[in-house]
Amino acid sequence: MTFATQTPHSPRVGHVHLRVADLDRAITFYSDVLGFELTQRYGTEAAFLGAGGYHHHIGLNTWQSRGGTPAPAGHTGLFHTAFVFETRADLAARLREVLAAGIAIDGAADHGVSEAIYIRDPDQNGVELYVDRDPADWPRNADGSLAMITAPLDLDALLAAHPATSPEPSQN
Repeated sequence: MTFATQTPHSPRVGHVHLRVADLDRAITFYSDVLGFELTQRYGTEAAFLGAGGYHHHIGLNTWQSRGGTPAPAGHTGLFHTAFVFETRADLAARLREVLAAGIAIDGAADHGVSEAIYIRDPDQNGVELYVDRDPADWPRNADGSLAMITAPLDLDALLAAHPATSPEPSQN
């Protein structure tokens, strides 16, 4: 089954729901570090976070995982979630938040179609933060098919190209 074009019957990703060991720790990561807003909480067992007023992009629960440990390497499961930002400057701003929180960067890549940063959440789930390039700029093979790549992404250059802005001082 291919989804080359979006039609009224094409699926789209609605949200990701993760089992976590510590709900408050996970909420802090997804809200304070990644910028999602807590939209609803079900006591100490579940929470939902969204962006842009959407009811939720991320569900978190401890129903079968409170105090649990990450799956060991070599097992099946989630590879990573991926969150797309509107602009390269937005990605740089989020990178600053990640670095300020002391979160290690697992990797960073230029995929030709996008620029991506890879980190891990507190439960060691992979998280990709990325920005798409304009589809007109995507690399293509002679037959028109995508020619994605994995080349290094210079994080210092990303940050330098989009310097942090501070709010104007208030006039009292």
